[in-house]
Amino acid sequence: MTIARLIEGRSSEVISCDAAMRVGDAVKLLAEKRIGAIPVFEKGRIAGIFSERDVVYQLAAHGPAMLDKTVGEVMTSPPITVEPATGVLDALGLMTRRRIRHLPVVERETVCGFVSIGDLVKFRIDAIVSEAEAMRSYIQSA
Repeated sequence: MTIARLIEGRSSEVISCDAAMRVGDAVKLLAEKRIGAIPVFEKGRIAGIFSERDVVYQLAAHGPAMLDKTVGEVMTSPPITVEPATGVLDALGLMTRRRIRHLPVVERETVCGFVSIGDLVKFRIDAIVSEAEAMRSYIQSA
């Protein structure tokens, strides 16, 4: 299974922000949308990812004053991305190795999706449950 199949049928709108946005406004966006990260764009191209971790690290280092910085100053950059043709298990392995929880899906320098580790784990659990059910059916019919 590829990332393309996983995101198939989703809205093509990816919630994002510009690098010039104030961190306080980006935090508000994360809270309103109940999401953990957003891709950050600068001059129309993906420049990084802004996540809850960035907020925590910046608060620890700079206190509440960090809310007045720009997202471009605090985001994780460069972003680690995947292509639509990337396998789900390959993406999951990449997330595990790099200790990240979100991946922009990029095709020809255009962000066409955004996946979380939750999306990938849900896919994996569904596949395991389906395989177990198929095995039970096979054993019962033998």
